[in-house]
Amino acid sequence: MIRTLTTGLALAALMGSAAFAETFEVKMLNKGADGDRMVFEPAFVQAAPGDTIRFVATDRGHNAEINKGMLPDGAEGFAGKINEEFDVTLDVEGVYGVICKPHFAMGMVMTIAVGDVEVPDTFLEGRVPRKAKERFEAQLGNL
Repeated sequence: MIRTLTTGLALAALMGSAAFAETFEVKMLNKGADGDRMVFEPAFVQAAPGDTIRFVATDRGHNAEINKGMLPDGAEGFAGKINEEFDVTLDVEGVYGVICKPHFAMGMVMTIAVGDVEVPDTFLEGRVPRKAKERFEAQLGNL
């Protein structure tokens, strides 16, 4: 009896932490609610470790992937296929830069902040098209 109760409590504790994880839905769009073209909506997500981001291929021709060098140390990158809906669970705290590879030059980017973090000084280093850089800078203003 005690063993069953202890096992049940242990399982409840493990499952309880998963119950608090949140799933954020991000749409990949040709045109956003504000009229901007080639966008992720929302373009900024503040998440907690263990939360899931669901990328929804609302409009065709888009993907979501980590931009090279725009993820925290120790985090794994991800790259969805064109027209693919997929989920990614982020466990490492930090700032993630997400792009739509076909529309990166048009500024189709988003930022995910996991945990209570600051923007790394090196986040916008490297080759970032002007329009994408402008949008990243605006999104980073949310931190």
